[in-house]
Amino acid sequence: MCGIVGFTGRRQAAAILLDGLGKLEYRGYDSAGIAVRDGEKLAEVIKSEGKLNNLREKTDNGKAIEGTCGIGHTRWATHGVSDRRNAHPHVSGNCTGSGCGPVESNVVGVHNGIIENYREIREKLARHGYEFYSDTDTEAAIKLIDYYYRKYRLGPVDAIARSMVRIRGSYAIEVMFKDCPGEIYVMRKDSPMIVGIAGGETFVASDVPAILEHTRTVYYVGNMEMARLLPGEAHFYDLNGDEIGKEPTEITFTAEAAEKGGFEHFMLKEIHEQPGVIADTLHSAVNDGVIDIGVDNDTLAGIRQVLIVACGSAYHAGIAGQYVIEQLANVPVRVELASEYRYRSVPAADGTLAVIISQSGETADSLSALRKAKAAGILTLAVVNVVGSSIAREADCVFYTKAGPEIAVATTKAYSAQLVSMYLLALALAGSHGAVSPEECSELLEELETLPEKVEKLLSEKERVQWFASKLVNTRDVFYMGRGIDYAACLEGSLKMKEISYIHSEAYAAGELKHGTISLIENGRLVIGVLTQPELYEKTLSNLYEVKTRGAYLMAVTSYGNYSIEDNVDFVIYVPRISRYFYTSLVMIPLQLLAYYTAVGRGEDVDKPRNLAKSVTVE
Repeated sequence: MCGIVGFTGRRQAAAILLDGLGKLEYRGYDSAGIAVRDGEKLAEVIKSEGKLNNLREKTDNGKAIEGTCGIGHTRWATHGVSDRRNAHPHVSGNCTGSGCGPVESNVVGVHNGIIENYREIREKLARHGYEFYSDTDTEAAIKLIDYYYRKYRLGPVDAIARSMVRIRGSYAIEVMFKDCPGEIYVMRKDSPMIVGIAGGETFVASDVPAILEHTRTVYYVGNMEMARLLPGEAHFYDLNGDEIGKEPTEITFTAEAAEKGGFEHFMLKEIHEQPGVIADTLHSAVNDGVIDIGVDNDTLAGIRQVLIVACGSAYHAGIAGQYVIEQLANVPVRVELASEYRYRSVPAADGTLAVIISQSGETADSLSALRKAKAAGILTLAVVNVVGSSIAREADCVFYTKAGPEIAVATTKAYSAQLVSMYLLALALAGSHGAVSPEECSELLEELETLPEKVEKLLSEKERVQWFASKLVNTRDVFYMGRGIDYAACLEGSLKMKEISYIHSEAYAAGELKHGTISLIENGRLVIGVLTQPELYEKTLSNLYEVKTRGAYLMAVTSYGNYSIEDNVDFVIYVPRISRYFYTSLVMIPLQLLAYYTAVGRGEDVDKPRNLAKSVTVE
């Protein structure tokens, strides 16, 4: 969730660190800091609360800090309030106050993740004379490394390895040792970390955009691995301290892909990128009418049950996938929240395929759920957007969506790519089970090919949505309702509204309104109904009538041709006709735009909503 960067080379490090942290602002943070070394001199630590601009002002955009080796961090508070005392970097010495300035410490470090046994570590270290100045778990980890480094006179790699054995939790940690100028040491368990080398310089970060300007060739630090970084060099080690070889990965998207490209917000840019993302994801998996979802056809033919595990929007993509897979392939599907599945006792059924959906491929709960499924002997398929991510590496099979870098915290294009992956999985399963004929499969693939053009048309009509959103800026509550796969669309539409506009919104299966929720309807309450499924249209329309008679203000999203609905609702968005299985991809465009324009009208920070982070790498 936090962002970490590091650099060692020939240039001034501070400016490069600040630029890298700027590329990671989307991950969510509440304070920031850097530590820079100038040759043999002490590391200088600079920290600030709030936005990264505060740190830029303190350092004159990095120009005021000398040194060619450094580490940086944006913190999303978990242990201790957001202030300079708890901000990273942390040191092994005993600082007071803000902890800024030159530090007389053996170890200086930053950390992304959660140290679960930090209290136990603090108690151990306190018995050996260590004092603590912050409330963070990170300080305990940095001082534990110092303890093994000094007490047992171990080298940096061995001291880090000994610490990794003692620490429980998830972490990506960068440290600089006082005795090793020009060097950065890193350690990783469950939290992402990449290393890039170019032109005699070395970069390290928690995500690709931070270093993409400098190099597109990266090395992924593996789980329970360490690395020693020098200018133009990277040496990787296993937990035994033995050096290991590692193959580089080439990043296919460009640095420009992570910029706004003239749009006011990343979110609006990414909404408009969805036609291309849908087309790219489709074409990556379909060749001459043959679908390759990452699992071979013979294996798919033996699948008797699908388990989809995910969090947030990816979970909603899984809900949509459940409807499509069951209807097309006649294979039972169970969709689980990863944060719940990992702690449940679920028997492993023969012939189960577990599908783990995650944009980043690093979501902590989803990664743990993947490991639980594998331990139970279940075949696993990762649907991820980041090549080489932890979930992609650990799954038995992998399908990469083609969303490219997604910067806005609220996902749009990555969700659309996940929907496409679910459609393709459904078609592949249906074909392998004989539930659809080759001709029917071809027809449905042709329908999918029309999605990008139809999404483009909806985007060209965004001004109508913008006009309606202008009326919602003072709204306090919104209900979304639908049946079948329309309910899945409502779940995601509601999430978009609440996470960026901060308006309370909930999604309900329309048939459940009478079982309690209808009591919340009052004059002026906005209810958004989604009605795309022909066999469920009249039933959902009846539910809309029920809330209208109780004073609700109605918006409907339905397909072309259902024009009589205008007699009974206050505002309608029409989407082009398509196969009933694929409507979610079209419905989501106006729902995303509605949330976006409502949030903009309320003056909210659309790309970085409060309290949220892009990649949730902690429980």
